[in-house]
Amino acid sequence: MQSNPVRVSFFRLDSGREPVREWLKSLRKEQRKAIGEDIKTLQFGWPVGMPLVRKLADDLCELRSDIPNGIARTFVTILDDQIVLLHGFVKKTMKIPPKELAVAKRRLARLRS
Repeated sequence: MQSNPVRVSFFRLDSGREPVREWLKSLRKEQRKAIGEDIKTLQFGWPVGMPLVRKLADDLCELRSDIPNGIARTFVTILDDQIVLLHGFVKKTMKIPPKELAVAKRRLARLRS
């Protein structure tokens, strides 16, 4: 683990809302704790590979969290030496639902524009 953590930020909509922060707040405490520990591992250990982080595209990765009663995915990107949390959801199927991936890709494109 590196001594200087990589800065983590939330993707912010034009309205000022931070969807990933809101999603995390909607989860139960033990679920938030599990995801938070994985974000901390990512922050202090970047770059991190499988099984915690899987690369999906050039600038898009999924943080894979096992949470009580489920599996959570948080889509992240690295921008200007910081980790940006783009989108999060609790998985209900083996594959990533296309609509969830589309949200992350839209936010990534918006971040880059």
